[in-house]
Amino acid sequence: MNTRIVCFGEILFDVFPSHRKIGGAPLNVAARMASLGIDTQIISRIGDDEAGKELLHFIDKNEINTKNIQIDSSLPTGEVLVQLDEKGSASYTINYPVAWDKIEATSEAQNAVKDADALVFGSLACRDITSYLSLLSLLNVAKYKIFDTNLRPPFYNKELLLDLMEKADFIKFNDDELYEISTYLDSPYHSLEQNIYFIAEKTNTPHICVTKGSHGAVLLYNKQLFYNSGYKITVADTVGAGDSFLAGLLTKLLNRVEPQKAIDFACGLGALVASKVGANPKITEKAIIKFMNI
Repeated sequence: MNTRIVCFGEILFDVFPSHRKIGGAPLNVAARMASLGIDTQIISRIGDDEAGKELLHFIDKNEINTKNIQIDSSLPTGEVLVQLDEKGSASYTINYPVAWDKIEATSEAQNAVKDADALVFGSLACRDITSYLSLLSLLNVAKYKIFDTNLRPPFYNKELLLDLMEKADFIKFNDDELYEISTYLDSPYHSLEQNIYFIAEKTNTPHICVTKGSHGAVLLYNKQLFYNSGYKITVADTVGAGDSFLAGLLTKLLNRVEPQKAIDFACGLGALVASKVGANPKITEKAIIKFMNI
C-alpha cells in the first residue's frame, strides 16, 4: 500500500522583484513528496480569482490531490513578497488576511487525515484563529504529526510553539529556529545537540531534525543522532530548499529507509534545490543520487 501524506496550511505566490513563483511551505513539501512517489494531498484555501485558478492547475499538474482545496468567495489567494540578500537568503512580507487564513476542518478534511500515514503542518497557518482551530481539530485524528516550525515573524509566540511541539511526533527546525525556541524555553545549554535533546525531553518528541544551511543537518531518531555535513553547491536562492529537504527525509523515513541514508538523501535534495531558482524545480530521484555520488 502506498504511503499517504496530508499537508495542511498556506498555498500562495512568492513574489520576487523580477518574477513570481508558486510556493508556501506545505505546498512545497507536498509537491516534492508527490514527485518522489508519495500519495499526497493538501488541505488549504484559495481565492476565487485567477491566481487561485493558477495554483489549482499547478497542484493538479503535480499529481497532488485537490479534493481539499477550498475556495473562498471573499478573500484573495495568498501572496508573499520575497527579498533576497547577496547570499541568496530570503526575507518575507506575508499579506494578511488571505484565503488560507480561513481553512475549514470539513468532514472531507477530517477523513483525509484519518486515512493518511502522517500530517505535515507549520506554525504560519496558525496566525488566524480559523485555520488554527481547524488544525487542532485535524491533529486530534492524525496518526503521525510532523511539525515544520517555519517561523515567520511576527506570526508566532512562545505559547503557540510549545503547544504545537507538544502535539508533534516529529519536529523540523533550522538551526536559528532551534536556538530561538530553546531560549524561549529557558534552555541552559549552548550546543546544538544538547538543545535537541532538551527540546525532545521538554516536549516528549522522539524525532527531531535540525538543518544547518550549507553545513548539512542533524537528525535525532529514536534516541540516536545522525549527521550529514552538506554538499557543495553554488546557491541560486534558498527558497524551498528546507521544504524539499523535509520532503526527502520524510519520504525515506516513512518508507522505512534507515535514518542515515534518509538524511543523506534529504541533504542532497535540499542542496540541489538551493542551486536552482524557485521553490519547486524539477529534480528526479536519479539526479539526486547522481549528485550525491559525485
